Amino acid sequence: MVRYYLSKLGQMTITIVLVVLVVFTLLRFMPTTGYFNRDDYKDMSEAERNTFLRNLGVLDPTLVQLKNFAVKLFQGDLGRSMTVYPKTPIADILGDKMKYTALINVFSLVLSYACGLSLGVGMARYKGRMLDHLGTVYVVAIRSIPSIIVLFFVQVGLSKLFKLPMMFYPDQPRSWILPVISLSLSSIAGTAIWLRRYIVDEENRDYIKFARAKGLSQSYVMVRHVFRNAIVPIAINFPSEILLLISGGLVTESLYSVPGMGGLLITSIRKLDNSLVQILVLLFSTLSVVGVFLGDVFVSFVDPRIKLKAEAQ
Repeated sequence: MVRYYLSKLGQMTITIVLVVLVVFTLLRFMPTTGYFNRDDYKDMSEAERNTFLRNLGVLDPTLVQLKNFAVKLFQGDLGRSMTVYPKTPIADILGDKMKYTALINVFSLVLSYACGLSLGVGMARYKGRMLDHLGTVYVVAIRSIPSIIVLFFVQVGLSKLFKLPMMFYPDQPRSWILPVISLSLSSIAGTAIWLRRYIVDEENRDYIKFARAKGLSQSYVMVRHVFRNAIVPIAINFPSEILLLISGGLVTESLYSVPGMGGLLITSIRKLDNSLVQILVLLFSTLSVVGVFLGDVFVSFVDPRIKLKAEAQ
């Protein structure tokens, strides 16, 4: 298994390096005005602007810029924001905002799997009955209605129904509820409908029929055989759930005014803050790649076939 993990770790490292190269290269095509404070930009002459860019190293060859960026990155120097938070170190900005994004995503991930797995098992257990029909309606609604409309009704409807704040306030735990629910809705639907399908497929397999014919109890067959095999594809989708939460956070954080990294990325793109956009895109990309690696590790624990294959090698 150590060899398997080292192989996946090597793939993750190579992917992160490629992501850094691609993102860094593409962002070289962004307007250079994103490296200036707007007030300073207006007061500078063309020669002064070129001198400023030259001092920043922006006019150096791309490979030289990449080398300098990598060196500063390993030194913990992420650069400075110029248009969103003028001349503020990006590390300080992320330090304030990362905790809110991390907490909301963790809470949403826990809620997604807790509700999604429970709903999926219930839909499969009561297939063709009321719970199954209600779950199907929920999944169809979440998948077919545009997400922004769903989020609007969640924000307005639940806030009025349960007297919850419509906006996010860091010092009010009740205001965290709606953002977490909004971010979890799509993941709950996906987990539930796929788990239902996998459980129903497993229940129709010959080895399950044989286990029941041997007199094993329904609960034992369900837990030890059906659910254990049906959960493997769900575990494989763990990386995609992380990607879904990261992408969904961009909209959710803006909708609820969460002072996290999702809303910050949208703001930095709108204001052409090149340095901040670069770091945020690299950070989100790296988190996605790490999520894929963690998904592979998680699958190795729930799927014994991976362990046997790794030991055979």
